[in-house]
Amino acid sequence: MRRCRNPEDTVSAHESEPTRRSIEVEYWVIDDEGRLAEPAELVEASAGAEREFVEPLLEIKTTPCETTAELRDELFDRLESVLDRADELDKGLVPLATPVNHDEVRDRPSDRTRIQDQVIGDEFEYVRHCAGTHIYVEQQPGREIDQLNALIALDPALALVNSSPYFRGRYLAGGARSKLYRWMAYDGVPHQGRLWPYADDADEWTRRLERRYEEFVTAAIEAGADRATIQSSFDPESAVWTPVQLRETFSTVEWRSPDTALPSQVVRLADRIAEVTAHLEDAEIRIEGESGAVTTDEVVLPEFDAVIEYVNAAIREGLASDAVRSYLERMGFDVATYDPMSHEIDGRGPVSLEEARQLRLEYAERLERDVRQARTVVGD
Repeated sequence: MRRCRNPEDTVSAHESEPTRRSIEVEYWVIDDEGRLAEPAELVEASAGAEREFVEPLLEIKTTPCETTAELRDELFDRLESVLDRADELDKGLVPLATPVNHDEVRDRPSDRTRIQDQVIGDEFEYVRHCAGTHIYVEQQPGREIDQLNALIALDPALALVNSSPYFRGRYLAGGARSKLYRWMAYDGVPHQGRLWPYADDADEWTRRLERRYEEFVTAAIEAGADRATIQSSFDPESAVWTPVQLRETFSTVEWRSPDTALPSQVVRLADRIAEVTAHLEDAEIRIEGESGAVTTDEVVLPEFDAVIEYVNAAIREGLASDAVRSYLERMGFDVATYDPMSHEIDGRGPVSLEEARQLRLEYAERLERDVRQARTVVGD
């Protein structure tokens, strides 16, 4: 058993400031026939709207918010502005983790993308077909490693928002994006792509980052990149891809495992993540056994090998796995309130290019209804 921290060592949650949280969500942009398209003027439609490294992706970011209500309002306000402009341009936003089936997704030119392409090789193609969600939680002084370790243990919650099982028209996994990233794109790059074990302290985390950065720079030089260009494009934080990271630059802990999904589902997930990290101030935290549990008085994180088993099942089966459902319930998630889209579109067999376009149109309409209905409720 590893005991992480006693709650008496820190200030209680009710005496501290609210835990701020923010999110970034990526959406595929399509035209009125369901074909992938560039965002163009959608980027100017709202604050927080930005291009991604491939042409048909648009990212919507929020600022750090103290409450879920603030986070929801800001995300939905920004999305509504983008959707208003998209309607004028006969475009839509698709909340699916992959395009389902598409021949080519082109990069936007940049040194950063070019270097990653050189290092990863042909497998970098897998990354181009992925759209996801990043959830950021503000670091709390003295609790950063507890927050990091808790989010590592909560990584199987990616199953709650799995939103596409398909890659190039064929079934890949319940969470196709997670499989593409973790088991295919970065499989030949040591220590990249996979979930890292729990850390004992911030110094250990820093040492890991520095080692991975040195490995990345070496690999990039061997692949033909120029050292000066590498160092101007990457630092130790940005040169690694692991699902949970301490981000010194933003003073946050970042969880980047979830797929893109309907905004209401993303906000619900971010809310629970923020609740668990806030609870760390009042609860005894320890790492023990295989089950895991979040209760009023304690947070028990499973041993890392057990977490990996839950993660693998979350990627392969999603919420169809009884073990994953039970684990997430023990960790405090109301699993019944989630309806992953991956399960809705599963079981179709091969999906043609035309069928993929129709699916993208259908789910672009779903996203717009999700946003418009939420705004109607707020207005009432």
